[in-house]
Amino acid sequence: MNEKDSSADEAEPPGPQPDICLQEPLVSLPLNYTSPSPPRRRPMIVSERSKSFLRQFFPGTGKTEWEDWQWQIKNSITSLSELQRIVKLEENEIRTWTEGITPLPLRITPYYAGLISTEDSNQPLRKCVIPCREEMIRNPGEDSDPLHEESHCPTRGLIHRYPDRVLFMVSGFCATYCRYCTRSRLLEDSHQKAFSRQDWERCLTYIALNPAIRDVLISGGDPLTLADDEIEYLLHRLQQIPHLEFLRIGTKVPVVLPQRITPRLVSILKKVRPLWLSIHFTHPAELTPECSEACQKLADAGLPLGSQTVLLKGVNDDLQTMKALMHGLLRIRVRPYYLYQCDPVSGSGHFRTQVAKGLEIIAGLRGHTSGYAVPHFVIDAPGGGGKIPLLPQYSFGQQGHDLLLQNYQGKLFRYPEPYSA
Repeated sequence: MNEKDSSADEAEPPGPQPDICLQEPLVSLPLNYTSPSPPRRRPMIVSERSKSFLRQFFPGTGKTEWEDWQWQIKNSITSLSELQRIVKLEENEIRTWTEGITPLPLRITPYYAGLISTEDSNQPLRKCVIPCREEMIRNPGEDSDPLHEESHCPTRGLIHRYPDRVLFMVSGFCATYCRYCTRSRLLEDSHQKAFSRQDWERCLTYIALNPAIRDVLISGGDPLTLADDEIEYLLHRLQQIPHLEFLRIGTKVPVVLPQRITPRLVSILKKVRPLWLSIHFTHPAELTPECSEACQKLADAGLPLGSQTVLLKGVNDDLQTMKALMHGLLRIRVRPYYLYQCDPVSGSGHFRTQVAKGLEIIAGLRGHTSGYAVPHFVIDAPGGGGKIPLLPQYSFGQQGHDLLLQNYQGKLFRYPEPYSA
């Protein structure tokens, strides 16, 4: 996933930390603890597009199976032969498989495969999830760990870059792999544990022993691909640490696997206060009836939802596409939060735009739409510098005691600075 420790503050290395040793869990689920009975399951929305895709490529599969998120995982596209059964591949895409090993495994849920063009290799969603030859090219400045996350890991699975918050990687598995993934070095090609229960316990111990930590972002991989009991266990353990004020989950599941947002999962998440979800959206074509329903279920449960979007060449790097995405997110109660400049991960050169393109898009949004629809444009500084916000130039110096400011229309205005006493 590209979900990150969300802050635009300048990064500071944490101070000296106590040694960590594996021990019994500091807090465990009480012996008399029982999960609440999940609400009655309602039939899910299945769009006409999904129904057509299901009939064509999974004949004999019923609606009940299609709505089962574990069926979606089990039947995901993970090989060239499975991909060719659904998509007519271009020569460039086939050569990825014949000329070498890609740095990131292939995985696309049947649901998300139904959103991909079977013919057009330039379709934005297709570019994001189907390997191409360009991703095997490593350009100057690219690296498998461009943000130097490994240098900020006090224990396996935990990134402590900012003083008061940590990123807790609990899984190396995603339902669908984005080809520009910052953490491709950690991801797994099957539904297995990249991070063990012992890794979890070491991370939980570290967090509990460091009272300066007030904010935990649970990430991976994708945490919502874990089993319900595992998610419940992790959230319960974190909620018992008294100095934690804020929990977040970074996920793309509502976008690529909306079937995962089950009544039981929602009932587990809604018990945790405060818990926010940061959802990775890329393009307005992802805003399907199924995705909308998943987000509405989460919002109805009282969970604040924010979006994180990566700026990608040929995918979403134009104003109209980005505006359509941001407006669509607000309609399903997801607040646009971050627009990321694509990280210089190895093989990402064909995805990365000039930084000026992101500034141009922000300038085209600011003042031309609701402020709620304008995300922060940030670069996660290579080398571990943290997130750095960027804005178009709105200030043009001073004239006397007046500050000269330019509005969204390009007009100049004066703001009178206060005179010193």
